[in-house]
Amino acid sequence: MEIIKVSNSGQGKAFLDVAREVYKNDDVWVCPLDQEINSIFDPKKNSFYSHGSAARWIVKDGDQLIGRIAAFINDLKADYEDQKIGGIGFFESIEDYNVATLLFDTAKEWLTGQGVNMIHGPINFGENDSFWGLLVEGFTHPSNGMVYNHPYYQKYFEDYGFVVKMEQLTNQLDIRDGLNPRFQKIAKYAISKRKNLTLKPFDMKQFDQFAEDFMEIYNAAWQDHENFTPIKKEYIAESFKKIKPFHDPRFIWFAYIDDNPAAFVMVLPDVNQILKRFNGKLNFWNKLRFVWLVKQKVMTRLRVVVMGTHPKYQNLGLESVVTFKCFEGTEGSQYVEGELSWVGDFNDKMIAIHKGLGAVPSKKHITYKLDLR
Repeated sequence: MEIIKVSNSGQGKAFLDVAREVYKNDDVWVCPLDQEINSIFDPKKNSFYSHGSAARWIVKDGDQLIGRIAAFINDLKADYEDQKIGGIGFFESIEDYNVATLLFDTAKEWLTGQGVNMIHGPINFGENDSFWGLLVEGFTHPSNGMVYNHPYYQKYFEDYGFVVKMEQLTNQLDIRDGLNPRFQKIAKYAISKRKNLTLKPFDMKQFDQFAEDFMEIYNAAWQDHENFTPIKKEYIAESFKKIKPFHDPRFIWFAYIDDNPAAFVMVLPDVNQILKRFNGKLNFWNKLRFVWLVKQKVMTRLRVVVMGTHPKYQNLGLESVVTFKCFEGTEGSQYVEGELSWVGDFNDKMIAIHKGLGAVPSKKHITYKLDLR
């Protein structure tokens, strides 16, 4: 058994292929696009490299790929109280705890060399809207960006000493019969009551303005949360570029109070229902297939990716309003279910909104921490 630090394109390809090997007999897993994973570890494409660093490793047994892990440090978020925080992610392993231990040990050694005394994981070298947390309940079809992994990973993390930092709760909504009538009534009342309220669907042609509004709301909404650093327009541009081929403006809404950015919600079609067919490869042929499959309306699921309300306008029911506008657009469409993912166990307000919609629990992920002090 040999662990190798990724330092060239061949090893980078092997890093991708580890997952294909580990899940080769799992019919539920959806292979993320190679280009998406590669872009996370490309300093030219991931703006987090301007204030951080990352490293990757693969484990081989002879010619067989049996494991992988990544470690990273975000300098803007590393220092919190008496902690210096680093992260691990993209962990994959065959069912062998010795492989997992070797991966954890290697990542920990690299992070301690960066001065880290607290490890969070599995997380992403980016924002928490994708590749974040370890799946521990609900081993069903993963929506795009949501982590799927083998059940035995939980024992490996906990046996190594990782403890729960937070639970990430996902709820499922059947939208074929429309939204909960009481929820609709509340949302419609809030819209009628506020004459200074303006609602706008996202328009890619006005990207710069919507990006500014997104950034203003997001940064204000999350500024008081642990270890927060403001999101940058470059990252927003990267994110919207990824969704451009399949987003639907009916499901991305912004709310304004007296023309000031107040709230937003981003809901995306579950592109994994298409990517399942591609095994991570988006070559020329698959790009043509992608366009055709979008037109064939094979995506029947929606995922609520992110939502935010500016603190100035909280307690006005705007979360319900923008959510209502999104799901109002599903009437007569091909969409039959929605995934509300994910909400932290600390976020009572969002949990209440999910319940108000009539959503039911479907998945649970965990973000772990490992204290090295």
